[in-house]
Formats: sequence, C-alpha cells, structure tokens
Amino acid sequence: MNREEYQTIIRPFLSEKRFRHSVCVAEMAEHLAGKFGADVEKAWTAGILHDILKEKPPEDQLKMMDEFGIILTDEERPSQKLWHAILGAAYLERKLGISDREILDAIRYHTTARADMTLLEKVVFVADFISSDREFEGVEALRQAAETSLEQAVLLGTSMTIRDLAERHRTIHPDTIAAYNWSVLHAPAP
Repeated sequence: MNREEYQTIIRPFLSEKRFRHSVCVAEMAEHLAGKFGADVEKAWTAGILHDILKEKPPEDQLKMMDEFGIILTDEERPSQKLWHAILGAAYLERKLGISDREILDAIRYHTTARADMTLLEKVVFVADFISSDREFEGVEALRQAAETSLEQAVLLGTSMTIRDLAERHRTIHPDTIAAYNWSVLHAPAP
C-alpha cells in the first residue's frame, strides 16, 4: 500500500485531532528514521498506523481482544491507554494483512517500550512523544535528546512515564520498567 492508502484506511477510525496526531507522528518517525538509519517507509507507515484503534470505545476494544484471543495481564487490564497498541498491532496483522513484524512490533510497543528495542521501535516510541502536535512539560528536552540519541530520548520518555504513573498510583507495565533499565545501562550520558 502507499501512503495515501494508509491515510484513507485510518481516517474513518479517528477524530480530526487524532488523525492529525498520526500524521505528525508519521512525519517525525520519518525524520528520525532518516537521521538514525532506520527504514524511512516502515517508520512512516508505523507512525501513521500506530493509533488506529485508540478511539474505539473500551467495550469494543475488549470485544475485539476477546475475538483475537488477546489476554491482558494484570498490569494491562486497568490501563486502558495501553490497549490500543496491543490491539492495533493484532488488528493490522489479522484484518488488514500487514505482515511486517518490524512495523507490527513498533506499533505494539509504542506505548510501553521494552528492553532492547529495535531501531524502528525506538523511532516510533520517540516520535509519538515528540511529534509537532505535542505540548507538555519536558517535550523540548525530549526533542533535543532525540536529535542526538534515540537511547537518551527513550530513557527520558520512560522516566517521565514511570514518574507520572507512580505519582498517580497507577500500574506500570513491566515492559516500561525493562525499557527504562535497559536504557540506563545503554544510553549515552547526556
């Protein structure tokens, strides 16, 4: 499929704001991929598709997960914000026939990250944090880090996520903790 076809596919699933976010993430993923040597087309594709099911109502997401045989862990069940990534990758594979494991994994781990991520997974994880539509305290530091080191940007992003979830007394996905620990051990010093 080409870029226009992917945009046509996601359009009915997303509000105008979420569609714009997906375009911004695709653009940032393309930029980061070009900068760090990842496949630019795969990065753009994962970026445009990453939130395809984000706005599906929770009951619909749970029903689809049941149909796909997806069993949520104890940490995932109360964290509805994680569901769309898990379900999105499965939906794209099973319903749209996308079979590229790199793209599917980049979508699957764009919310939690994980230890020892592939280059494409880092690109999409970071692009989702720093896309041009994002405005939050710390985004500029993340953008600066991403211009020199994806690993440093992953470390900052997972740190922010863990801090936010801990302050709100929310579960923290084990993959996020593993990504943070991996980044501490492997990210270059700022």
